[in-house]
Amino acid sequence: MERRNFIKNSALAMALLSIYKTDVFAQKNLLSTYNFKPLRNGVGVFVEQGGTIGWLNSSNGFVVVDAQFPTTAPHVIAELKKLGDKPFKYLINTHHHGDHTAGNISFKGLTDTIIAHKNSLINQTNAAIKANNLDQQLLPNSTFGKSWNAKVGEEHIKGYYYGSGHTNGDAVYHFENANIVHVGDLVFNRRFPYIDRENGAHIGNWILVLDKIMSQFDKDTLFIWGHSLDPEKITGTKEDIRAFQNYLQSLLAFVGGEIKAGKTKAEILNATTIPNASEWQGEGIQRSLIAAYEELKGL
Repeated sequence: MERRNFIKNSALAMALLSIYKTDVFAQKNLLSTYNFKPLRNGVGVFVEQGGTIGWLNSSNGFVVVDAQFPTTAPHVIAELKKLGDKPFKYLINTHHHGDHTAGNISFKGLTDTIIAHKNSLINQTNAAIKANNLDQQLLPNSTFGKSWNAKVGEEHIKGYYYGSGHTNGDAVYHFENANIVHVGDLVFNRRFPYIDRENGAHIGNWILVLDKIMSQFDKDTLFIWGHSLDPEKITGTKEDIRAFQNYLQSLLAFVGGEIKAGKTKAEILNATTIPNASEWQGEGIQRSLIAAYEELKGL
């Protein structure tokens, strides 16, 4: 495990926040260190700022899942290059949000293939056009609908799309030999999630997506989360997925009950915790409450 400082002054930190102001899960403390850590069978994780990066060091090349920011992606690239003079076979995106894809541009000239679900490409393109920064993007150039697969060295990677959840373009990627699955932002571990209704999020369907994930993978599968309240707990098991599913179910039940009781939206937004899911903490409970309210009201 290696740790390095990546931003030396608060002025640069504030500049980054202004550039990526739509990325609500950029870490507030940008004066951070990074963690490049192997998990098993050549698969590991990288954390610094933004969504967790997964990586594969195979016999004939590297694969990277998600890319964080242009300021942080070079660090994971540098760490992988220390492991051998090998090509970058694939850059894979779990979904389009900038804290997972803004760093794609750092892989320009390193890899010829950027993988994502087809809706993720649409969302990333539209977001870049809206932000007037399309020239700063390296967009996916290979997309899929329901599934994708590739063999890299000894490892077989499969991508799966189960439908709308956190957005309408979230995919999960299974490193089969290692039995590690990167679920991106389909799981927020004990941290209030971002529910991106503007880009197709649906809480009710998200609950069903989590059912499919738990059914598909076995008890020995290790999962990588996009975000975690505790930065040391970016991996976990099906029990953590079940706990997050309970959070979403409890969210809908609570907001639905409040609506039925005649509470106004403003009154509902006064809640500071979700009953039966008090482990979920941090900032952003209002995002969950608003998303649930709008979904249940059909807005």
